[in-house]
Amino acid sequence: MRRHSKKNVLAVVLLVGVLYFLNFLIAGRIISHEPIPNELTFQGERLVSKESWVERGDYLPLNVTYQVLAGAPSPQQRYLSVGLSSVKRKKGSYLIPTLKSLFLQSSPEERSSMVVVVLLADFDVSWRVTTAVEIKSLKRNYNDAPERVLFRSKQNLDYSFLIHYSAGLGKYYLQLEDDVSSAKNFLSTIRKRVEEQEAKKTTWAMLEFSVLGYIGKLYKSAHLPLLARFLFLFYQEMPCDWLMSRFRDLLTQKEPIIFKPSLFQHMGTYSSFQGTYNKLKDKNFEEGLYSNPSAEVYSDMSTYKKHFPKLAWDAGEGFFWGRSPENGTYLTAVFTEPTVVMGIFVETGSEGKDLLESAQVEIGHDVITTEKGEKSCKEFQSVGTLGNGRFEKLEMDKLYSFSSSCLRIKVTAGQKEWVIIKKIRISTKPSTIPHQTKE
Repeated sequence: MRRHSKKNVLAVVLLVGVLYFLNFLIAGRIISHEPIPNELTFQGERLVSKESWVERGDYLPLNVTYQVLAGAPSPQQRYLSVGLSSVKRKKGSYLIPTLKSLFLQSSPEERSSMVVVVLLADFDVSWRVTTAVEIKSLKRNYNDAPERVLFRSKQNLDYSFLIHYSAGLGKYYLQLEDDVSSAKNFLSTIRKRVEEQEAKKTTWAMLEFSVLGYIGKLYKSAHLPLLARFLFLFYQEMPCDWLMSRFRDLLTQKEPIIFKPSLFQHMGTYSSFQGTYNKLKDKNFEEGLYSNPSAEVYSDMSTYKKHFPKLAWDAGEGFFWGRSPENGTYLTAVFTEPTVVMGIFVETGSEGKDLLESAQVEIGHDVITTEKGEKSCKEFQSVGTLGNGRFEKLEMDKLYSFSSSCLRIKVTAGQKEWVIIKKIRISTKPSTIPHQTKE
């Protein structure tokens, strides 16, 4: 990875993913130690792909003057540009923790593949300057009332300008808010999901990595000039997240494409609108290291209503609920592709009830079809037992380096109480090692 000097991070503010500390590019020359003036009026040249058909065509111009507060555009396009628009809040600020979360939850390779654009969109000049200084201090290791209509209309314009500026900076564009925390290695997960979506050869305009508002919405950069104009044209009509959904429809993606677990969580409690209290949380967000691969899930335990076995495997609030399990009954997840399992976490019960009292956790290889017509594995190996309804084991690849195709929870003693398997999570790495075979 090429080491950048202290002069290459952008500011409307723009943060290049490799470095977190900022200096200023002003009127084409670098000023490394001069103080920020009280009023910043310098203009930055927007890096826009000239290949965009919207930019080449004779369409409605969106002439916007940007004041560059810190940093410099990257000389080459990154994989992902991340956009945040921030205004002054009456109570507290979440912008710096949000930026720290983005950087700390990313590996050096991931940071080198993205660029972060922060639009300081408040009318208060002193706040903009103060916030730019604060960002600059980040180190490497890190049906409405009239006033509501005014707020959301300005917000639409803010995002329009931000998106317009970001066109061409990355191959894809991720929209965030300034009060979110991110899951570890979120960029790698986004890259994987994009590859999976592209392989389906279906039309998509927006991929969602959070169900909340306009957090975690991913677009193709080629669509950004059009999206910016769309928000600009209809800024007074409806909230930004509604407009984004309409934009998706117009680009012929009729249904939302939402990935779970969510990669971003809303962490703010005070809204940027009049300092009102806001406790929205994404229930599908999981901050840990676990990200289950695609799998089919089977169980011979009697299922209660619609609490199917797959719900324990999928992210979200769903869970498997089974009637009194007998000795030898099981829940088996069969992976779509063999994988090396690095960690396993199993949680059962709810508020101390419906715990699975006696069971062992197993990994298996060599997928077969059983007499019941289910998929399973030919052989299994125990990796441990549940204790107080829970199981967790990390660094498993040091002991079990072979690739696995199944994970099974096998009941070792029957119980009268019903059982809830609330969550099964595994962490994996790409399989480059052949399946385990017996001598």
